[in-house]
Amino acid sequence: MFVLASDGTPLDPCHPARARKFLAAGRAVVVRHTPFAIRLKDRTAGESEVEGVEVALDPGSRHTGITVFRNDTGTRYGLYGIQLDHRGGKIRDRLGARASHRRGRRSRNLRYRAPRFANRTRPRGWLPPSLRHRLNTAMSWVARLRCLAPVRAIHVETVRFDTHALAAGRPLEGAEYQHGTLHGYEVREYLLAKWGRACAYCGASCTPLNIDHIQPRSRGGSNRISNLTVACVSCNQAKNSMPVTEFLAGRPAVLDRLIAQAKAPLRDAAAVNATRWALYEALMATGLPVRCGSGGRTKWNRCRTGAPKSHTLDALHVGELNHVASWPSRVLIVGATGRGSYCRTRTDAFGFPRLRLPRTKLIFGYQTGDLVRAIVPKGKHTGTHTGRVAVRTSGSHTVQTPTGPVKTSHKHLRLLQRADGYTYTTKKEEHPCAP
Repeated sequence: MFVLASDGTPLDPCHPARARKFLAAGRAVVVRHTPFAIRLKDRTAGESEVEGVEVALDPGSRHTGITVFRNDTGTRYGLYGIQLDHRGGKIRDRLGARASHRRGRRSRNLRYRAPRFANRTRPRGWLPPSLRHRLNTAMSWVARLRCLAPVRAIHVETVRFDTHALAAGRPLEGAEYQHGTLHGYEVREYLLAKWGRACAYCGASCTPLNIDHIQPRSRGGSNRISNLTVACVSCNQAKNSMPVTEFLAGRPAVLDRLIAQAKAPLRDAAAVNATRWALYEALMATGLPVRCGSGGRTKWNRCRTGAPKSHTLDALHVGELNHVASWPSRVLIVGATGRGSYCRTRTDAFGFPRLRLPRTKLIFGYQTGDLVRAIVPKGKHTGTHTGRVAVRTSGSHTVQTPTGPVKTSHKHLRLLQRADGYTYTTKKEEHPCAP
């Protein structure tokens, strides 16, 4: 749990049991529900010994792993794990839909809107909104953690996938990481992530996987990334040098899925590469020491420590380390939802308005997105439920919980935290697969 001094200065995190003792004794008050933080009433920062913590980030196109850990001469002790789920895909889809609507207005017999001039210049460092969102949300959570914990250094994975090397299908001179201890880890890590860490032919997981050529090299296949997949030992030996169409002749559905997935574009890798240095420069602007690492080094560290694959554990293994002593048993899942829209109507499939939204957001003291606890005394949803609320002018609000929506009156709600544009859930940390 995060701990603040009486003046709001962050102190070293403590165990949840100790935080409960402080609250029960009246020595602390709750400052924030998620992530949970308390503020001590009778202790200042000058009266405390603060060792400090470090933050590591594993940025991705869809998820970013963030870990707060204590570093003791190269041994890391994981204290808090956060999986940040981005919504860049939704932003891209909505911008594409808006562009198609505007193009349609110019071609149909509707209100005409002249196109803007085509020689618009973009500022240096410009990123598309879907990529800028990934950068802004990651930096927002780094700033939040700095307010809750005494962060001394930041570790970030700057190079995850080298799309130039992956697409070339041949060794590239001058790339030192391809000829040292980490040789081949970049390609293998990308293939494991692309194929879901499971055999492409039989779907077996938690088993050793080999890199296999979809079109065998003996029949003209290349080493390009689009011709590589992962396969278990038995499938790799059974396929041998047969063409994939012959090997999967009796399973046409698997063949179609494999060919479609093999031709999938390197969109996720391109998103990571486009934002990696922008994130590094933003982290350097914080004034804290920033240490970099590659995706190959991260996987190499995980293999040495025997840790399972997850976004938060990848973040814990970024950069140089000797050993990982422990990590949190649960992870906070943070989903980016935004803060709503200015649109006051909802439309049907044909674009006609079907309902109107209220002009005021605050209804009976609550607004959509607030984190609340509902204590329902009777009825179908009797019990205690926690989640985000969707308000209605009638006062019958809906609480979105992991098990489904719960409708109840505003009289049965208790505010835990105001809406901040994110959803919060928790899950257990990954465990190693059985050998």
